[in-house]
Amino acid sequence: MAKVKATVNGAVSLVNAIANKKGATLGISLKVEVVIETSKGKGITIQSENKSLSSRLINKTIEKIVSKKDLEKNKIAITLNSEIPTGYGLKSSSAISSAIALACAKIFKPKWTDKQILLAGVDASIESKVSITGAYDDACSCYYGGFNVTDNAKRNRIQFQKIPSNLTAVIFIPKNRKRGKLKNLKILSPIFNNAWELAKEKKYWQSMTINGLATAAILDSDPKIIVSLMEKGALGASISGNGPSIAAIVKKENIENIKKIFESLEGRIIISKINNKKAEVHEL
Repeated sequence: MAKVKATVNGAVSLVNAIANKKGATLGISLKVEVVIETSKGKGITIQSENKSLSSRLINKTIEKIVSKKDLEKNKIAITLNSEIPTGYGLKSSSAISSAIALACAKIFKPKWTDKQILLAGVDASIESKVSITGAYDDACSCYYGGFNVTDNAKRNRIQFQKIPSNLTAVIFIPKNRKRGKLKNLKILSPIFNNAWELAKEKKYWQSMTINGLATAAILDSDPKIIVSLMEKGALGASISGNGPSIAAIVKKENIENIKKIFESLEGRIIISKINNKKAEVHEL
């Protein structure tokens, strides 16, 4: 019987993929840790402090990797700890599905490639309706760290680069969780396409800020906040994912200025270093 632990990080958006199925993201150091232990028997148990967690997503991910035969004779006990707030656009579900996939593959499919592991989580995200596009862009930054620019429809990673290590993400988690209509993002499809093209040319901060202004306008956030963050030294600032969290990427000396802007709003602030490290898994 086996026991393994997988660690996968979160990410923030540079370009929202809903409009064109093309996205870009960057890794942050908030993390998800999953321990999977197998023993004789059958059935899946999940232990987690997070009550709003999608057990459907976890079960679907496991089914993508563990054969029916193996499910019949293995009891699978999962312990999950996450530093990533759920439901705010910080890619918690991509991090969780990738961590589950990585741990399961280590035990049941040791020859699987990174891409096979990633896609198991992406497919499970679509099938459990956690994500519209499968969030291949999110999954790439959670799994590989760094900057990732992707074509989600083709499941292709177009561009990958390490992030300068002196940068920090200052993230605002609003108290009010309402978001605007996601399908309205398609109205600005050419704008998101421009933002994506910029990311492809490695102009990450421009792409992030264009995305920030466009998503804020559509998803009921105030675009003025994005402008204020830039004025106070953010390299790039955007609604992350479908919101409502807002992320600003800054150099150390500007962290306090950015915090002051967020402190005038209702909610809490998370400071997270950027992440360039690939997901890890090992036997315990």
